[in-house]
Amino acid sequence: MQALPPQGRPADDVLRELESRKVQDIDSKSGRLWSLVYYHSPELLELAQKAYALYISENALNPMAFPSLRRMENEIVSIVKSLLHAPSRGAGTLTSGGTESIFLALKAARDYMRVQKPHLSTPEVIAPVSAHPAFDKAAHYLGLKIVHTPVTAEGAADVQAMEAAITERTILLVGSAPSYPHGVIDPIPEIAALAQRYNLLCHVDACVGGLILPFLEKNGVALPPYDFRVEGVSSMSADLHKYGYTPKGASVVLYRDRQLRRYQFFIYGSWSGGVYASASFSGTRSAGAIAAAWAVLQYLGESGYREAAQKAWETTQRIKQAVGEIPGLYIVGKPHATVLAIGAVPPLDIYRIGDGMSQRGWHLDRQQMPPSLHLTITAGHARVVEEFIQDLTAVVEEERSRSSRRNWQRKLGRRLLKTGLAILPERWVRGMARLLDRTAQAERPPQRTAALYGMMAALPKQGSVEKLVEDFLDKALEH
Repeated sequence: MQALPPQGRPADDVLRELESRKVQDIDSKSGRLWSLVYYHSPELLELAQKAYALYISENALNPMAFPSLRRMENEIVSIVKSLLHAPSRGAGTLTSGGTESIFLALKAARDYMRVQKPHLSTPEVIAPVSAHPAFDKAAHYLGLKIVHTPVTAEGAADVQAMEAAITERTILLVGSAPSYPHGVIDPIPEIAALAQRYNLLCHVDACVGGLILPFLEKNGVALPPYDFRVEGVSSMSADLHKYGYTPKGASVVLYRDRQLRRYQFFIYGSWSGGVYASASFSGTRSAGAIAAAWAVLQYLGESGYREAAQKAWETTQRIKQAVGEIPGLYIVGKPHATVLAIGAVPPLDIYRIGDGMSQRGWHLDRQQMPPSLHLTITAGHARVVEEFIQDLTAVVEEERSRSSRRNWQRKLGRRLLKTGLAILPERWVRGMARLLDRTAQAERPPQRTAALYGMMAALPKQGSVEKLVEDFLDKALEH
């Protein structure tokens, strides 16, 4: 158990230890990280740090105490409303991230529908299997039920399946723009029309795409309709700390009508400490994240965002071209923007390829159903894309060679064991089996995520995977 030091430590000593600990982490500014962090440039990072530090002590809980924060928040929400074509009667709220934005959208939908359908005990939300798990998480907290529907071969929501899932308990339909796993924009016009036909709400999760899709469009990229220009879209979520390139802790949830937003508020008037009211889930809120988000939006402006979007787009096209030229690899589905997943045709193992890329210093998330490597491509990846392609090509060739040897060893081993079982002493057969196992072990790369993900994919029940991860979290958070 960790205890406070008996005496305070010198500031320089504390900072040195922080720097030494940080050495263990992947460098988020190197361009070798393809998720989690959206890096733009050292200049932008420096500005964000200074803006954050300027407001590091303020608290956005009370907008009356810090009117500058209220003004910045309103301006940020207004900018995102404009980008996503929200009507003048629309309204929104700044949140701490996409999960909170989705949580609030579902909370507003639940409470609104309680008025429309007061008899419902467990309202249902219909979402494609590609929708972010934040919907499942929010539903878990809010007493809702998520009904998952399949996607098409291209990775888009299956609208017919969504319609078939609608019951009298349904309150909301979900679409993504784009979905995180494969970068596909769902057929939002069809989903929204379905919502209108059945008098339901429709939420578009643009947490990933909200701050890049508008600029890709402005740059001439043809995209399917995805925002409030589509009639029937009642709410949207868009993260600033993704393609908005702001520090973590900044997202926006928007509503077509400000009356719907009122259902996300929490107000308690019977507390001895006074009337308590909060527009979002959080009470105390980081003012630093608000100030930094405002500063980044002002610094980049439309021209800066269009330039960043173009770099990310061109880098994405280069990667897609390269993957198409590497035998055995393919792009999963039909991604529309700058998020994609790379799969492999057996006998190539995409998880082993991921291990090989990790050994070369690249960090790519592993996905399942189908097995794939995930890439969120930003402006910061433009300078490393050729090195990435070169390493990916080399790793695939190494895996192809290992795969060929593994197949030969398996065939030889089966033949020898089959023959040996018939004519050799039992102890000789066991020795041959151990030798073959050691040979196979030598072929495995040191980082064993391939084995981990392969095992998880082979488990017969999803609950078994979830139990393993629950145990992992419990261990990881030991103190």
